[in-house]
Amino acid sequence: MEVKSTSKYVRLSPKKARDVAREIQGLPVSSALDILTFTPKKAAQLIGKTLKTAIADAENNFSLDAGTLVIKEAVIGAAPMLRRFKPRAKGSAGPIIRRSSHISITLTGSAPEKKKKAARKAAAPKSEETPAATPAAAETQA
Repeated sequence: MEVKSTSKYVRLSPKKARDVAREIQGLPVSSALDILTFTPKKAAQLIGKTLKTAIADAENNFSLDAGTLVIKEAVIGAAPMLRRFKPRAKGSAGPIIRRSSHISITLTGSAPEKKKKAARKAAAPKSEETPAATPAAAETQA
């Protein structure tokens, strides 16, 4: 079972956030949360929020155990940029680009096993045939 959670239009450069996202890919969620807690970057806090949302979705909506969840992928995509201009010398203008990003985290975990119903009485177990019991096998042995 896969659970996906996304934070959109986060005011953070995708390049800065990808450094943190690469650190947690493929890890169990418990160790990933530990890494994000002690990483002193703005991206770590924002990715941690998205990860906690994905964990809560997995537990509440899909009945998955948080202990078995693993981060399959953490993707940081580019969002629309805010473009501004700053006055420069001799009447020219210098562009200011304020980048933002979309944070997407996918978790994988095994679904809880459902209890199997008792076998029906009508279904008889199939008997195994031995090679000697078949006519073709008897001819080859003779």
